[in-house]
Amino acid sequence: MIRTASARYEGFGKAGKGHVTTQSGVLSDNPYGFNTRFEDEPGTNPEELIGAAHAGCFTMALSLILNEAGFTAESMETTAKVTLEKVEDGFAITAIHLTLTGKVPGADEATFTELANKAKAGCPISKALASVPISLEVHAA
Repeated sequence: MIRTASARYEGFGKAGKGHVTTQSGVLSDNPYGFNTRFEDEPGTNPEELIGAAHAGCFTMALSLILNEAGFTAESMETTAKVTLEKVEDGFAITAIHLTLTGKVPGADEATFTELANKAKAGCPISKALASVPISLEVHAA
């Protein structure tokens, strides 16, 4: 399975402007640039897209792991906070913090947390981001 996305960028620095598009069409010529990444201009940025991908992948993986353990989540919501910081040679993603809130009938908080950590370790996006420290906070609703 191969999924694609594309980015187009014109100009330089603060004056540069870009657009991203995904194969599915969910994003279609969505704007991004210095101002959407480092300021508050409307549009997207790479870190936000990584956060969305990570939250989605982790939560889906957890739903499968819960099912294998005999549980069905009534609801789960994950927020991914992606930290971009200036480092010696430019900028780097230095951390990702996942915050999970879920209601899983029959699963106590310890079991829910254990299975969530298994999902964090095993989801493909976590594996792709293995060089970045990923923390997890779990709240049972």
